[in-house]
Amino acid sequence: MLTRFRPFHDIARFNREFGRFHHENAGNDEVTKFTPAVDIEETEDAIILSADLPGVDENDIDISVHQGVLILTGKREGNLDEETESSIYRERRHGSFFRQFRLGSKVDVDSIVAAYKNGVLTVTLPKKEEAKPKQIKVAIS
Repeated sequence: MLTRFRPFHDIARFNREFGRFHHENAGNDEVTKFTPAVDIEETEDAIILSADLPGVDENDIDISVHQGVLILTGKREGNLDEETESSIYRERRHGSFFRQFRLGSKVDVDSIVAAYKNGVLTVTLPKKEEAKPKQIKVAIS
C-alpha cells in the first residue's frame, strides 16, 4: 500500500495535542486561553498567513514585525468562559493571544498588507523580487 509522504504530519499532530493539553491545564492564565488557528500558504509571489479570529474586533488586533519576526497580538472580549446556571458545556475562549512567525530573508517587510473579513485575518507577505522564481529562456542555436 502506498502512503503519502508527509514529514511534518506527526509534528503538527503533536503540536495540536500539546496545545490542547496546555489549554486544558492552564488554569486562569488569560494569555494561554485563546490561541487562534493559523494557516500559511506560499505562492510564487507571496506567503499568505490566515488566522481565525472569530469575535475579535479589528481594533483589538496588532500586527508588527520586529527583527525578522511577524508578531500577532490581540484580545477577544467577552464572558464566554463564565459558568452560569444555564451552562451545560463551554469550549469557546476569550482573552489575549500572541502568535509569532519567523519571516526569513525572502519577505519584503515594507510591503506587508493585512485584511480582516468575516473573522479571518489575512496577512499577505510579498516576496522580494530576488526570491521569486525566474523563467530562463533557452536559446536554440
